[in-house]
Amino acid sequence: MAPRNPGGGSKAPPPPVAATPLVAFPLGASAPSAYVGHPVPPQWTTSLCGCFDDLSNCVITCFCPCVTFGQNAEIIDRGNTSCASAGALCCLALHFFYCSYWYTCTYRTKLRGIYSIPGGQCGDFCVHHWCGPCALCQEYRELKNRGFDPSIGWVANDERRTRQVGIVVPPSVPGGMIR
Repeated sequence: MAPRNPGGGSKAPPPPVAATPLVAFPLGASAPSAYVGHPVPPQWTTSLCGCFDDLSNCVITCFCPCVTFGQNAEIIDRGNTSCASAGALCCLALHFFYCSYWYTCTYRTKLRGIYSIPGGQCGDFCVHHWCGPCALCQEYRELKNRGFDPSIGWVANDERRTRQVGIVVPPSVPGGMIR
């Protein structure tokens, strides 16, 4: 026998309505390796000589390249390397041996690998050797164009992405509970 409704009839209650949960994607929220619906083009999004596209980063990199390198390294290593430690190693290599490019070029190679940007280790070495500040600025802009803000660090970027992309809106349930 079917349960009775408050109306006195012997009708069974209607089956529950199952709604698919909606996921809200705010504008500009995309995974670091893909744009919405399209794969990331395997190329640099800015030119090597586009330093003045981000003037504040250009000035910081001209006077303190190790700061920009540390910011880039923290994002590229997904927080496993801190900005301070990467920047300090770069600074030590630059001031004591004048060969920070041996270290900084490895992160260019990692960045190219993450986004499948064509090139080679020899080219990365040459770019960092002869155009180090331009290379650091290009890598910084690349990370920004791929959805990161290197100036706020990995933790803040990760929290921002989780908050923007992982918002789940619960389904709406019509009416109240029916016994």
